[in-house]
Amino acid sequence: MDAAKIIDGVAVAKQVRAEVARDAAALIARGVTPGLTVVLVGDDPASAVYVRAKEKACVEAGMNGKTIRLPADTSQADLLALIDQLNADPTVHGILVQMPVPKHIDPQAVILRISAEKDVDGFHPVNVGRVWIGEKNGFAPCTPAGVMVMLEKAGVNVTGQNVVILGRSNIVGKPMVSLMVAASATVTVCHSKTRDLPSVVRGADILIAAIGKPEFVKADMVKPGAVVIDVGINRVDDASNPKGYRIVGDVDFAAVSQVASKITPVPGGVGPMTIAMLLKNTVRAATQRLA
Repeated sequence: MDAAKIIDGVAVAKQVRAEVARDAAALIARGVTPGLTVVLVGDDPASAVYVRAKEKACVEAGMNGKTIRLPADTSQADLLALIDQLNADPTVHGILVQMPVPKHIDPQAVILRISAEKDVDGFHPVNVGRVWIGEKNGFAPCTPAGVMVMLEKAGVNVTGQNVVILGRSNIVGKPMVSLMVAASATVTVCHSKTRDLPSVVRGADILIAAIGKPEFVKADMVKPGAVVIDVGINRVDDASNPKGYRIVGDVDFAAVSQVASKITPVPGGVGPMTIAMLLKNTVRAATQRLA
């Protein structure tokens, strides 16, 4: 069997961002510039890099991208008051508070405070419900929404397919179920308590790995010809690498790519889609405000 075809997340994200720029230009012509405000509390280095990337992507798409940086000792009350101000600001269409927040702040209180209409991260319970029942005005979390776009662009029709989702997080696993059910797939969710997990995973026509364990999925767990989407991003020690580590997914890429028909790499797979879908959600939030 030939090696799997690579689903290039960088290329697909570039397409989505071009579509976003086109849609943003159409809104600007109507007098509305889509605006995304990202709030970063504290100085977590990984979060800071990610936030800078979001801001840069907004500017490149012709949107208003603003970052508000707050000290790590900011109180929960002050953060919630800021969110109230952003909720009331008509120039802000999307609000994202970068997670994780410092330990003295309740992340769920933050999520609940953001207006569902500006919750472009898709974590507010109202949006979770809207996506689950198939309402078109709901915002799906960016990573699972990006997976759906990648499958579509790769020519994978999920209708009637057996989809196995490895992981049940609120960020990826659970919303992935909603989107796959809406697309008429047959869905199985696996987790740490699943009995005989390898045999369940082997039943997948489409496997989505989001379990957070480096290279967990081996070749003998994958049905020949399956489509494999690797959502995992894990840092593993590697003395041969100048950085002392390398980034791998939840799938043993080298081995599984000899069995699967299509596969996403890590890095360069699902990762680039997250910011692209965030921009897409923000433009849609601005459009819905005009309706």
